[in-house]
Amino acid sequence: MQFTKLQGAGNDYIFVDGLAQQRDWSELSRRVSDRHFGIGSDGLIVAARSERADIRMRMWNADGSESEMCGNGIRCFAKFVLERKLVPSPNGALSVETGAGLIAVTPLWEDGRITGARVDMGAPVLRARDVPADPAALGPSDYAKLDAGIIEAFGLAPDDLVFAAPLTVDGATFAGSAVSMGNPHFVALLDEPVAGVALERLGPLVEHHAAFPNRVNFTVANVEGRGRIVSRTWERGSGETMACGTGVCATVVAARLHGLVDDRVSVRVPGGEITVTWPGHGPVIMEGDAVEVFSGEWPD
Repeated sequence: MQFTKLQGAGNDYIFVDGLAQQRDWSELSRRVSDRHFGIGSDGLIVAARSERADIRMRMWNADGSESEMCGNGIRCFAKFVLERKLVPSPNGALSVETGAGLIAVTPLWEDGRITGARVDMGAPVLRARDVPADPAALGPSDYAKLDAGIIEAFGLAPDDLVFAAPLTVDGATFAGSAVSMGNPHFVALLDEPVAGVALERLGPLVEHHAAFPNRVNFTVANVEGRGRIVSRTWERGSGETMACGTGVCATVVAARLHGLVDDRVSVRVPGGEITVTWPGHGPVIMEGDAVEVFSGEWPD
């Protein structure tokens, strides 16, 4: 089986052309993702046929669970399918079918190669039951810093949200907000440096907390200014990753709901930087790199 490994801001995946082959992708993801006995990655992404878009992206986490979307992965996916001519190059954006719906990806070309992409991530989902998140399993939300105007424009009331709600795991309490960017996120904006958070210990406890029926991605972030955030993310099914595209989008949304950032924000993650634009309404736009690491052949 031919494969290519690509990364966006250090979030690395194994990419496979699945247009003419079928495998147990879940099991394959577990095997190839292993960093000691496999290729090493945060998961597996497969190109498949779509009746609704130019191409379909399916994504499995390192533990074999299938996920709806991956922000860094979809940038690399556009590079993979276009440079290998799996689909004709579009005049504008590449239309990609995902588990989170149709996503428009605009590749960024340089000297005939794709170096990154701009992704229309769609509007954030803020209603708790749609994230999904169960407010009854968390402490009461604190709406004092909520930008009510943004919420009203979404046709929501404050108590429709999980916003700055306390969650306690293993003696640590985080006040977080629930946002879906195609997959569920719980974002905690902290005063203390995110580098000091024991994500390896606390991340799994938040991921599997009773408040999140579909599990959750957990992000801790420091807002360093109105245009800059530093964040780390524990990804559902993969553990802490160098970057999480949907996570940085959810983080900017949460910070904007708190009134802490402007329209355009640079988010520094362990693997690099991703730029997110969101004026408080409409789609979230994410921009970042897409880099090929190497290609090879998996033996079976």
